[in-house]
Amino acid sequence: MFTQSKPIKQLLPMLVLLALAFSFWQSHAWLQLCYGLALFLFGMQCIEEGLHNAAGGTLERMMSRCTATPVKGLLFGIGATFVLQSSTLMSLLTIAFLSTGMITLAGGLAVIFGTNLGATSGIWFLALAGQSVSLSPAAVPMFVLGIVIGFFNPTAKAIGRVLIGIALIFMGIDAIKNGFQAFGGQVDFASLKMGGVGEILLFSLIGFVLTCVLQSSHATLILTLAALANGQISMAQGFAIAIGSNLGSSATTALVGMLGSERNGQRLALAHLLFNSVTTLLSLILWVPLTHLVAKMGLWLQWSPLLQLALFHTLFNALGVAIFWQPQTWLAEKLSIWLPEKKSAKLLPNDSNAVKSLYLNKNMLALGDTAMRAVSQEIQHLSQVSLEVICHAIFVPSQQLHDHSGSLPEPTPPFESNVQTFYEWQIKPLYSEILDFTSKMDVQNQSEQAEKLTNAHMIAFQIVEIVKESKHLQKNMQHYLSDCHTSICQDYRHLREQVFAMLRHFHCASQVAADSSEWQQHIQQIHDDTENLESHRQRALVKLRKNELDSWQISSLMNDINYARRIGLGLVEILHMSKQN
Repeated sequence: MFTQSKPIKQLLPMLVLLALAFSFWQSHAWLQLCYGLALFLFGMQCIEEGLHNAAGGTLERMMSRCTATPVKGLLFGIGATFVLQSSTLMSLLTIAFLSTGMITLAGGLAVIFGTNLGATSGIWFLALAGQSVSLSPAAVPMFVLGIVIGFFNPTAKAIGRVLIGIALIFMGIDAIKNGFQAFGGQVDFASLKMGGVGEILLFSLIGFVLTCVLQSSHATLILTLAALANGQISMAQGFAIAIGSNLGSSATTALVGMLGSERNGQRLALAHLLFNSVTTLLSLILWVPLTHLVAKMGLWLQWSPLLQLALFHTLFNALGVAIFWQPQTWLAEKLSIWLPEKKSAKLLPNDSNAVKSLYLNKNMLALGDTAMRAVSQEIQHLSQVSLEVICHAIFVPSQQLHDHSGSLPEPTPPFESNVQTFYEWQIKPLYSEILDFTSKMDVQNQSEQAEKLTNAHMIAFQIVEIVKESKHLQKNMQHYLSDCHTSICQDYRHLREQVFAMLRHFHCASQVAADSSEWQQHIQQIHDDTENLESHRQRALVKLRKNELDSWQISSLMNDINYARRIGLGLVEILHMSKQN
């Protein structure tokens, strides 16, 4: 059964494509509708891609500045969603920013509230365009202009991509309208008069499923607007689909956010789902007063059914913001209780599996600055794991890195030589994940980010190299520390203390601001410890002349002093390179 699963998975997409092709052959109206929807979705992708490339790191910098207060966060969410025209994209970006520490959980909640309100702007535009105005005449010159300016510099190419996206959306809207007009009386959802709550729930479910499948509430609502304008659905059915589409957009975002984020990102994804779920429930409970209010306002302002749908969509989103605005601090506290921080497992348990990355996931790749910040945090994680591996190489408990109260404990047998195993299980897999993630980052047109990425690669490489140096140390440490009554044992004890002193100073330096006086002191101390290794070498040669050590022992000690010296120089180099990032 297992061996058959792969062919079935390969066959399923082919069957779907064949079914679509057959349905297109059977119905030209259906083909026209799908063609318009495809243009609409691809146009949105083009706009998102173009805005990303044109804005560079502007969005990240704006978000970090504009979430200082809840009101600023709300306004930023509204504005950014209005520009990007994708609430799902903005929600995923907010989760990514929160995961990398660029914003707080409370700031992220305010942005999410604003995102839901900003999503209504696109529906107003589509409703105002109406069904009597053809957008294709404006789309054609815009499409040509977008392609032409795409041959210039990267910034012009990004702007051209946005113009192409807008043109495709305009053409898609017209194609969808024509598709529904071609259907005519073939499809009439308005005839599904179940009545009462059942009908509302059915069409809410249709909106939910459509949004989950299309991955766009905008696409669902443009279909709803077209169907409403052509009489295929009633006003109440359109309202119900709008409610379902809102819940569908948060469900897909929550799924991606929960699976691909750290704890804070998961909390925000849960908050988004909770916000839209409560908003949906309240909209259904208050269905009668909400729909009556919209109907009265539509009659008073003489608005078309399309504008009434846009008004309804805005009202129930504003209702959700009104409900959640005051208790957002309470909600942030509750989310921390419901999803507590994961207990930090020991990095080097005897039966551990490979260490996994903490900060790298595909959501971070959406914007360059966010991805770069995630890489920096993951390299810090790699550095911490590596320090513990090196401690293990010289038989020092890793918790001693955090303990500055006492002296280094005596080495106690049995001494297990397994740094190579730790390297293969933990260092190499984590380093490979970093390389794989950075290979997917697009920094071709951003020289500053490209320089930072090169520097990050060098830091990660140097970290891995000093772990390799420690592998050589452990073999002789294991052999000579086992017998404490020999003269060579005392030399290896002293070498062990010097290496650990460098590790501790490196750990302390990484916890303070670069270029601070404390950071400079730790750097200088590592320098001094590295230089002291030369005096250790001289003392060993004196012991050789006095026949206290034999030539074999001296050879081993000299090699290990050299390995320790490389570790010290590598630690200093890593600190200096980290300062540049």
